[in-house]
Amino acid sequence: MDAALEGSADGMRALWTSLLVLAATAVLQAVVVAVSGSVALLGDTLHNAADALTAVPLGIAFMLGRRPPTRRYTYGFGRAEDLAGVVVVLAIGVSSAAAGYAALQRIAHPQPVAHLWTVAAAALIGFAGNELVARYRIRVGRRIGSAALVADGLHARTDGFTSLAVLLGAAGAGLGWTWADPAVGLLITAAILVVLRQAAREVWRRLMDAVDPDLVATAEQALRRVPGVLAVGTVRMRWIGHRLRAECDVVVDPDCTLVEAHDAAVRAEHALMHALPRLTGALVHPDPAPRGGVDHHAVLAGHRSAPGL
Repeated sequence: MDAALEGSADGMRALWTSLLVLAATAVLQAVVVAVSGSVALLGDTLHNAADALTAVPLGIAFMLGRRPPTRRYTYGFGRAEDLAGVVVVLAIGVSSAAAGYAALQRIAHPQPVAHLWTVAAAALIGFAGNELVARYRIRVGRRIGSAALVADGLHARTDGFTSLAVLLGAAGAGLGWTWADPAVGLLITAAILVVLRQAAREVWRRLMDAVDPDLVATAEQALRRVPGVLAVGTVRMRWIGHRLRAECDVVVDPDCTLVEAHDAAVRAEHALMHALPRLTGALVHPDPAPRGGVDHHAVLAGHRSAPGL
């Protein structure tokens, strides 16, 4: 979620509308799976269903995230998004396991696929649904300046080509190749596993409080330009939901007063807020420089050279 999407009613409407379209596509495909027995189409259906159903935990997380902090949850409820990410990863994992199991079972026990023309039509429906969603998300995302929504649209377009792969399985089954349908099912399982790996990596990083190193570099550059800041020490950041929090050490003149050191810390916080749009708060600790001058190597290593104010 980026600022443009989160702050735009058009963006949120595009997100939810496209997810409903994907859900409807998955339901239509599931009906065809029931009458045809195509495991390739089953894999594509599970893929589309997982994309649509992930909106449920994310929607709950976004509603919780809007609640104000309490005396027990003093940082608010933004971490609910991280828990939703775990649910999303589990959902993708279950869908990939189900698709892979069905494909392997069909390879071990070959069966003809019934209603091949219906399977082909369902594959085209899957492609059309994903392509409509892709164009809608990309168009709205570009209009409101949302990189997240544009990326989501490109992802949906990729999923559409996965649906087209079901046509290959149907064509192979029509030629009497009983292995074609489960082989395509395994290919789709592999595609879901790629998405699973990417999602799991991002959720793991978020749970471990990882941030993009470029954000840290941007924060350090902003702090160095603040009047009264002689050097920059340790900079720590973490995501709480889709908002950033920061803790920073800066070195100030040892002869400045407590008020002047406080003012430098306030200026540093304001500089961070301007440099990092997703930042909602920063705790800046001013350290007095040693009388012999600032040891930049020690500061950058995160060691305080004098007691804090």
